[in-house]
Amino acid sequence: MGNKLVIRDMVEEDIPWVMDIELNSFSTPWSEQSFINEIYKKYAITRVAEFESLIIGYISVNYLFHEAHLLNLAVHKDYRRMGVATALMNNILPELKKKGCVFIYLEVRASNTGAQKFYENFGFKVQSIRKKYYGNPDEDAFLMMAKINDGLN
Repeated sequence: MGNKLVIRDMVEEDIPWVMDIELNSFSTPWSEQSFINEIYKKYAITRVAEFESLIIGYISVNYLFHEAHLLNLAVHKDYRRMGVATALMNNILPELKKKGCVFIYLEVRASNTGAQKFYENFGFKVQSIRKKYYGNPDEDAFLMMAKINDGLN
């Protein structure tokens, strides 16, 4: 992918492509309105990964003071394991650091070991378990946290 991958701010025109990825990635997907809300939210970074004019991934993070919360990250099934999610993470982490964030949190399904390993590569560690956090199917979430200053970027 290399230099053909462009990370840029999400705009409303991206939402049909984003929704296609979202609906194929999660059993409890976000709505179009959720993405629109994130695009216009003051303390949010919502970006897409674009490859040859196609939206192939996205990330949404909220931040306030010294904390950030990774809300959503997904890559189109045909482009997984090609560094797209890593590129999205590497794009937002320096920006969060500049904004004064020290910690970043996320929730991940207890059964999603692939995502857990991915986040562990960025220094995330399980902090606690949120019982029955997810529905469809009901499942616990691991609350993971990383310190942004610890070589994350």
